[in-house]
Amino acid sequence: MSTECSHNCSSCSSNCGERTEPQSLIAEPHKMSRIKKVIGVVSGKGGVGKSLVTSLMACSMQKNGFHSAVLDADITGPSIPKVFGVTGPAMGTPMGILPVKSETGIDIMSINLLVQDPTDPVIWRGSLIASAVKQFWTDIIWSDVDFMFVDMPPGTGDVPLTVFQSLPVDGIIIVTSPQELVSMIVEKAVKMAEKMEIPVLGLVENMSYLECPDCGKKISVFGESHVEEVAAAHNLPVLGRIPIDSSVAAACDAGKIETVGQNWLDKAVTALKELNEA
Repeated sequence: MSTECSHNCSSCSSNCGERTEPQSLIAEPHKMSRIKKVIGVVSGKGGVGKSLVTSLMACSMQKNGFHSAVLDADITGPSIPKVFGVTGPAMGTPMGILPVKSETGIDIMSINLLVQDPTDPVIWRGSLIASAVKQFWTDIIWSDVDFMFVDMPPGTGDVPLTVFQSLPVDGIIIVTSPQELVSMIVEKAVKMAEKMEIPVLGLVENMSYLECPDCGKKISVFGESHVEEVAAAHNLPVLGRIPIDSSVAAACDAGKIETVGQNWLDKAVTALKELNEA
């Protein structure tokens, strides 16, 4: 500590051992990027449909007149390019790397748009994976993006921690499934968000039910839903319930997620519109 220290850490650039005010770890985006809102899509476990919700949210906001982008932070299990039917390689310029645009103009960046063969596994340690995600924020030119959706891997490890600390996340959407154990999984995600001081916008339940094509009856394939009671326990809204729909699965396999017409996430769209106006 300098003998001339004023004890005002907010106006001091010195990294001394006496610093008492926490320093921001938020990374600056590329100097040519313009990003208004960053929304994380998370869950406490894998296989619940984060990539599906991420894709549907990006498509929904794009259809509502907002420019959407998807940052695929699931480095070891990237699925976003396949769902949107986009391929690499992403093109570089002297200024930086450009995201790949989907058919409707959604900007996408994923590790599968940078590797030579998208089937090659990414065998990296956690610190390198986290560094790659951070570079997707700092090195990619994201032009005039209204909503960036970050598709995160499951759990509370290196990548979610890097995203929460390095990106100015405006809120997260937690994806759940109907099973009873989901309450514990949601609680883990909520507690991590609280510790990182990230607002939780609400819950989306995937695989909520199966609608009979003959009579229209809703069948609870995975048991009765607990999403309402889980949401109430944490004072969170339910932003949508997505059914098991073979046409959606077929659209994802064909890279045609943008052709899916649905109103399952209308509440989530409204919540993001309100966030944009706040």
